Amino acid sequence: MTGLMRKLVLTAAGNKAVSGFFQKYGMRIGVQRFVAAEQLELTVEAVKQLNRQGLLVTLDYLGESVSSREMADEAADMVLRTMDAIRDHRLNSNVSVKLTQLGLLIDPALCLAQMKKLLAHAKSLGQFVRIDMEDSPVTDITIKLFLELFEQYGADTVGLVLQSYLYRTAADRKQLAALGANLRVVKGAYKEPKEVAFPAKADVDRSYIELCEAHMEDGCYTAVATHDERIIQHIIQFTEKKKIPRDRFEFQMLYGISSSLQLRLVEQGYRVRVYTPYGEQWYPYFSRRIAERPANLWFVIRGFFRK
Repeated sequence: MTGLMRKLVLTAAGNKAVSGFFQKYGMRIGVQRFVAAEQLELTVEAVKQLNRQGLLVTLDYLGESVSSREMADEAADMVLRTMDAIRDHRLNSNVSVKLTQLGLLIDPALCLAQMKKLLAHAKSLGQFVRIDMEDSPVTDITIKLFLELFEQYGADTVGLVLQSYLYRTAADRKQLAALGANLRVVKGAYKEPKEVAFPAKADVDRSYIELCEAHMEDGCYTAVATHDERIIQHIIQFTEKKKIPRDRFEFQMLYGISSSLQLRLVEQGYRVRVYTPYGEQWYPYFSRRIAERPANLWFVIRGFFRK
């Protein structure tokens, strides 16, 4: 039922009337719960508040699948500005990028050049860049470009995301672990066919735990990105049993979701990073958050009728 609901929500999100409504009213009726702000300056203030609570941050300038070089250049420039803001305001944050926002679908060579520019700046500032994983048609090229960038910049500067709902991910993780790659493990939020992704939640969850455990046992830094308290407790017990140091992994959660759980883990001495999106192109991201947990939609609907 969960998988069916997610597919229904993602299908509805593609409807022009639905997207038009949310793009017109969304930031006024509840989207700000999941998106820090549309402007970088306001986002900086949100990050400061998170840092004061002991939370680490990943900043994500929203946008994907750009259709022109100008749009890719604009996105890259904003990421550079974000890095500078992290330095200037002494934020405890890194950045996350999507390759299709940097021109991957236009020309992989363009995207690679953009990434090299971003990573060179990040390295000069002592910062870290996480490459997000998008839908399965770009998984191969994303990993290929990551491997090229990793060879030049290393694990201290660039990391990758893997999705547990894809059948191929176990093999991908093993290849990346051999290099010592820093990985963020997520379940996956895109609409994928059963030919490439596990349709059953139980299989996705099992794959998720196996990926996290294997990457930790291989001695690689692992970002455990989930709100599932059952999985979080399982990982805690696993790390204690295996005596995995707490500085070799972190929990990651989304901005505006499970805030009390985030703080509880910080109080217990765990590293917790909040994935914090910002920018005007928030609709695709927001749609995936609703698809993952349709109950979030009622929060937004209530916000509309309160206005």
